Amino acid sequence: MKIGCPKEIKPQEFRVGLTPAAVFELARNRHSVLVETNAGVGAGFSDQDYINAGAAIAETAQEVFAASDMIVKVKEPQAIERKMLREGQLLFTYLHLAPDPEQTKDLLDSGCTAIAYETVTDTNGGLPLLAPMSEVAGRLAPQVGAWTLQKANGGRGVLLGGVPGVGAGKVLVIGGGVVGTHAARVAAGMGADVTVLDRSLPRLRYLDDVFAGTFKNAYASAALTAELAISADLIIGAVLVPGAAAPKLINKAQLSSLKPGAALVDVAIDQGGCFETSRATTHEDPIYEVDGIMHYCVANMPGAVSRTSTIALGNATLPFVLALANKGWKQACSDDVHLLNGLNVHAGRLTYQAVGDALGIPTIAPDLTLRTAA
Repeated sequence: MKIGCPKEIKPQEFRVGLTPAAVFELARNRHSVLVETNAGVGAGFSDQDYINAGAAIAETAQEVFAASDMIVKVKEPQAIERKMLREGQLLFTYLHLAPDPEQTKDLLDSGCTAIAYETVTDTNGGLPLLAPMSEVAGRLAPQVGAWTLQKANGGRGVLLGGVPGVGAGKVLVIGGGVVGTHAARVAAGMGADVTVLDRSLPRLRYLDDVFAGTFKNAYASAALTAELAISADLIIGAVLVPGAAAPKLINKAQLSSLKPGAALVDVAIDQGGCFETSRATTHEDPIYEVDGIMHYCVANMPGAVSRTSTIALGNATLPFVLALANKGWKQACSDDVHLLNGLNVHAGRLTYQAVGDALGIPTIAPDLTLRTAA
């Protein structure tokens, strides 16, 4: 198979879809790989690294899209990239379609087959291609939240760890999944007073068993969320509904009850955000203020630590990339229901129910798609 890896063009995105190590594995399996020049520079990989691994280098993204059967990326294709997709081409990347009707329409119009990293599942009910970036984003969230809280950035001027004689900052983490767990660990490690909210009692028991004494946890009722938000210096939104739009956990009216200069870090912004006042920002201009509350809503947080993120993501995606390349998407998805769960778009039809529900678009079941695909 001919596999293409273009340079990411989303603002301040420095990750790359394939590492040289992945290229080496694909070349060993007799696939050809075309990488856009300088695609890996932001993650510390040179064109020569890719050449040494067995790839060819293309001068433009147009060359990559035109020559490839499968496109492997990190972020959702931007508008100019979506115009380069064609019928029968396979796209493997993060998509986050639920809050993005324009992208969804363009993918449907292109006729391509699109498999989304964020909806591929595993035998434990997890999301193995989302997990490494969730780990990175979770660990970054207290770090960027602490920066947002600095007075020069508009925040309360609170040091999360406090100092002798001055209490620690209070951190509220809404969601106890991968993002929330890693955020809580780091925030607690910084010396903050941390509480994690979740609606899964088994998850709360797990957090209590593993992290007892490191941070507190509680059941995420609307009333308790509102009560704890009032006293928080930093609130981290870490709630995920796979493939669907994130629920709004704090509305605009509640902002007036929060501490002036408090910081909201919305890790769910890729799925529309879990605060009503959230809107996507970039690393170049990450913070904005609404009613005296500072918002950090960067849609590609892991891009800030691009080398770590690229290698972590590559470790997770490589087995699936190899399966798709070796078998073709139909056979690979037929052999692996978890990969089939990643199918979001095929030949002008939407194949992921949560996206269809969010956007009001009819869907076709992925297994039926598999049976009827040409």
